[in-house]
Amino acid sequence: MDASWLYMFMPIAGVNIFWPGLVLIGFSVGVIGGFFGMGGAWMVTPGLNILGFPMAFAIGTDIAHIAGKSMISTIRHSKFGNVDYKLGVVMLVGTMAGIELGAQLIMWLERLGMVGNVVRWVYVGFLALIALMVFSDYAKARQKKAMGLVDGDKGTEGFTWYKTLHKIKIPPMMHFKAAGIYCSAWLPISVSFITGILAGFLGIGGGLLRMPALIYFIGAPTHIAVGTDLFEVMISGLYGAFTYTLKGRIELVAVFVMLTGAAIGAQIGTVATKYAKGYGIRIAFGVAVLCCMVSIILKQFKYETPAAVLILGTIGVICLYIMGIMFKGAAQELRDKKAREQAL
Repeated sequence: MDASWLYMFMPIAGVNIFWPGLVLIGFSVGVIGGFFGMGGAWMVTPGLNILGFPMAFAIGTDIAHIAGKSMISTIRHSKFGNVDYKLGVVMLVGTMAGIELGAQLIMWLERLGMVGNVVRWVYVGFLALIALMVFSDYAKARQKKAMGLVDGDKGTEGFTWYKTLHKIKIPPMMHFKAAGIYCSAWLPISVSFITGILAGFLGIGGGLLRMPALIYFIGAPTHIAVGTDLFEVMISGLYGAFTYTLKGRIELVAVFVMLTGAAIGAQIGTVATKYAKGYGIRIAFGVAVLCCMVSIILKQFKYETPAAVLILGTIGVICLYIMGIMFKGAAQELRDKKAREQAL
């Protein structure tokens, strides 16, 4: 049986790609990103590489896809006043410099013929760190519940490293009104430079690191951190797309295919959060991260088919889990509404 119709030729990268996998990745990124409140970019670069994209193309294509996706989210958060534009603009100085440095490192590694190996192992370390954070956070939450501290957030503020960092008074000092903080401009610039390098090097929006950094190192409230981070991702993603386009490492066909899937998926993921309860969400996220990490290791050791099956299977199952939550919750809401109407 001829399966050639399942493959799409990518003219810039010069490779044939399994297009249903591309649609699934785009859709899943939308669903998972909308549901967990974190972009699913951490699985796009490895996913594209596993499907057959050369690593530099996987990174460039991912960055372009992130820029398009984050525009919609930024507009939504802006309406709620969750974006500190002054803080975002100051951070762009460090972000853009960091992205360019990260992109130049990729080009250098590509010339050495080492880009695939190095980026895959950096990703493995990065995803292992995220999984560790997710599961340790879950363990702490369970421990607090067992001790009777149901409202774990009350009376505890978590890490307050920003209090120490705010004591550094290197001019110029700046007041960020929306975030309610006063600090040296070099603090947000330094934080954004480091996250920018990772964004340019790994093809991620940087949100997985930048959002916690905004909270713990800069001291922004969580809702402002989310909105400002999305604004950063949008602008830095556009710059990242620009610099990778100049380097000829973006496959626009793949970007449009994924954005179509992501636009639909994001609506499902966002609605599903309304019905989600308990810590099962965190466990699902942690499992997805671990499976993505294992698939990268399989790809590194040339187990191409198992790697593709694992990553596509994992994101497919996670999507079904999230959609199940949405349909179950919506059905329950309709039943409750009907019961209230009958009671009247």
